[in-house]
Amino acid sequence: MTPSDYEYLRKLLKERSGLDLSADKQYLVESRLLPLARKSSLPGISELVAKMRSGAETLTADVVEAMTTNETFFFRDKIPFDHLRETVLPALAQARAARRSLRIWCAASSTGQEPYSIAMCLKEAGHMLSGWRTEIIATDLSQAVLEKSRAGIFSQFEVQRGLPIQLLVKYFTQNGELWQINAELRSMVQHRQLNLLQDFSHLGVFDIIFCRNVLIYFDQTTKANIFERLSRMLEPDGVLALGAAESVVGITNTFKPYPDRRGLYRPNIAPVIRVGASTMVPQTLRAVAAAS
Repeated sequence: MTPSDYEYLRKLLKERSGLDLSADKQYLVESRLLPLARKSSLPGISELVAKMRSGAETLTADVVEAMTTNETFFFRDKIPFDHLRETVLPALAQARAARRSLRIWCAASSTGQEPYSIAMCLKEAGHMLSGWRTEIIATDLSQAVLEKSRAGIFSQFEVQRGLPIQLLVKYFTQNGELWQINAELRSMVQHRQLNLLQDFSHLGVFDIIFCRNVLIYFDQTTKANIFERLSRMLEPDGVLALGAAESVVGITNTFKPYPDRRGLYRPNIAPVIRVGASTMVPQTLRAVAAAS
């Protein structure tokens, strides 16, 4: 791969996916794209780039997908899911008692382990959410990983990573060396292809957004833009969950940390009103904040 090839790929990936590759990541590009070149019957990455330059849009889409497919596993980092069960769901259950519904967005959902982990948390909440309407929207740039997520089928290796044995037995059916999550949990998750660089306001407003382990690949300007748009997608008392290595500090003031809950943030748009043990902001304040 020539320096010119690498610069072409860096620019294309930044424009298409937000992936911000530094000058020393050539080895990563080679490891991800050489198998794709061989699959396309091309001798190397230079030939791959030449075909992309000629307008091979399907191949370009395959390159973007190969470079943006990231690792995931059930209940990754554990702490955000503990916070979800112990703090976020109880607070929102009280604040949403009148409407009895929750909307959750799992951005960059990959092959489904995260949205299904969230679904299991909702089911395990039991009587707290009994009779509620819950909606989980799982989005990703890659159509291939969304198809895998939609099927809900995982290997023995995948279910052994982070998934407690009691939840495996309770929610999965074994078929040889594969495990499929049950139909009820699959029906809780809606899958949609989405690029975070593009407009996502059509998804509507959410109570909880999981946007974890994806923004670390973007530059500061892109992160700030996405944070600003995410803030408009959350209810005033909603919660944003970021990855363990991610933070809003020094990037945006549209979010503020959730008290004593590392990795969780709230929209920084209006003063809160305390109601019992929960924290909420009346819907009328959203209109005031939007107009200001």
